[in-house]
Amino acid sequence: MALPEAVQTAAGLEPAFDLTNYFPIFIYMVVVVGFAITALLVTHLPILKPNRPTKTKLMPYESGMDPIGSAQMQFDVKFYLIAILFLVFDVELLFLYPWATIAYTPANAGPDWRAAFGGVVLIEILFFLMTLAVAYIYAWRKGVFQWR
Repeated sequence: MALPEAVQTAAGLEPAFDLTNYFPIFIYMVVVVGFAITALLVTHLPILKPNRPTKTKLMPYESGMDPIGSAQMQFDVKFYLIAILFLVFDVELLFLYPWATIAYTPANAGPDWRAAFGGVVLIEILFFLMTLAVAYIYAWRKGVFQWR
């Protein structure tokens, strides 16, 4: 059964879909997945890896230091506060990327989009930034950023 050479679409005359064009990609996928599975299986073969457990090798690794004392150490709350503040401000700033991409890319945000939504979105972003600034000032006044 012969496939038609070209198909008429709304965009014009296009070449017909032919699955044989994708066979090299499928072969490449099979080779990559086969290599990954083979590599994982070979690394777990007992004859290829030595097994000489010693007291030193069985100790937990602590950045090159010998583990001394209990692993249940008390940490200052300040570490957690700084980490949480970083996550909060970092994640909130991630919300600005989609807006900046749409707002300042002429191809994605044409004049129709800007006329309909530009002012509303700008007010929403300014409100978002104001909320972020209030949270930052609150944390600053509470002394969260001072390391004691």
